Amino acid sequence: MTAHEPDDLRPVDLHDEGLPVLPDQTSDDTDSGWGDWPSPDDVSHLLEERPPHWG
Repeated sequence: MTAHEPDDLRPVDLHDEGLPVLPDQTSDDTDSGWGDWPSPDDVSHLLEERPPHWG
């Protein structure tokens, strides 16, 4: 029978070798997840559609 070491003395490999456990963004958090077309990343369409009182 061998003596077991406490968990505090056991070496632990902390190198990240695989995929993240949770993704940064899920498919429900995207336009296509809601059934919409993907929106462009630029904001030019927002600047063109601003109300007249914004100057």
